[in-house]
Amino acid sequence: MPLRTQLYGYHADHGKMVEFAGFEMPLWYRGIVPETLAVRNQVGIFDVSHMGRATAQGANAEHFLNFVTTNDVSSLKPGQAHYSLLCNENGGIKDDIIVLRLGLDRFVIVFNAGNREKDLDWLEAQASRRSVDFRNVSDETALISVQGPKARATLQRLSKTDLSGVPRFGCVQTKVDGVECLISGTGYTGEDGFEVLVWDCPVSEPGRAEIVWNSLLASGKEFGMEPVGLGARDVLRLEAGMCLYGNDIDENISPYEARLGFTVKLTKPEFIGKEVLSKQKAEGTKLLRIGLRAAAQGIPRPGYEIVKDATSIGKLTSGTFSPTLDCGVGMGYVPREYATDGQALGIMIRGRRLDAAVTKLPFYDTSKLGWQRKT
Repeated sequence: MPLRTQLYGYHADHGKMVEFAGFEMPLWYRGIVPETLAVRNQVGIFDVSHMGRATAQGANAEHFLNFVTTNDVSSLKPGQAHYSLLCNENGGIKDDIIVLRLGLDRFVIVFNAGNREKDLDWLEAQASRRSVDFRNVSDETALISVQGPKARATLQRLSKTDLSGVPRFGCVQTKVDGVECLISGTGYTGEDGFEVLVWDCPVSEPGRAEIVWNSLLASGKEFGMEPVGLGARDVLRLEAGMCLYGNDIDENISPYEARLGFTVKLTKPEFIGKEVLSKQKAEGTKLLRIGLRAAAQGIPRPGYEIVKDATSIGKLTSGTFSPTLDCGVGMGYVPREYATDGQALGIMIRGRRLDAAVTKLPFYDTSKLGWQRKT
């Protein structure tokens, strides 16, 4: 039987439900296009409680996390977070995660829903060898994401904490409409926004999550807030050039192939996969992840062939229609020589070639859209 989050009741009443990563989740509410555009232009709210969450505490917690992740946990101060990777010994990506530092010896780790069991088993085994208090809190907490240019204003109305002091990848313990929460300046849409972790909220007692969810919906109403399902969430992350685990990254793909090398800190004394990744950094990789923007009508889909002239050079790992750009976009892996911006390539759609060009990620103009927007 599929699992359910604390907010299942709302989703079942208002959304189109599907099974995803073992959970019954909303695919959409009003529709993928209006939900995508609401996040890009106003604000949207997502239930992401299906994702995995764990805490790591104790004197060895920093050393443990520095060993199992690629980024440098020692660089985080309390109240800071970063994007990172778990890699295997061959440098392949086991998962992409967020690490949040709450105190000198206390951390929260957020990982993908589809990797819950795999990540927990692996992290628990690593932690047990280092005397770290590692706890799975996935089913004892809820996680709600508020994203878009009006996200900060929406959340500020419900918190006495001055959120202007919480930067991107900052985090703070506070109350949201009286409910104890951890707020972090994170999300997977490319937009400004926050993820709200609701403490002490098991699935069997969802009241605290329901208070936060309903209060956020009411607070964001005047800004045009939309509840957002999995469909728009996937479009938003693809428009932002962000990877989906299991499609764009997996244990056979390295951070350097995926252009996630910024998460790899080779100056650390040791971490799992360091030896292989050090060699890759020095020698380069044969394949690189690219973004492709279609030049005409057509919707790229995962698995479609990428061609140069009449020669197949790779396959799409993600693809969809972008409501923001009003065209098809996709990502995939090609030999390095074809990965330059502006390179003319093609996407084969049911025997028809769709012209496309390699495009710098994210796909949109960051001066006008996303968390860096100037207008």
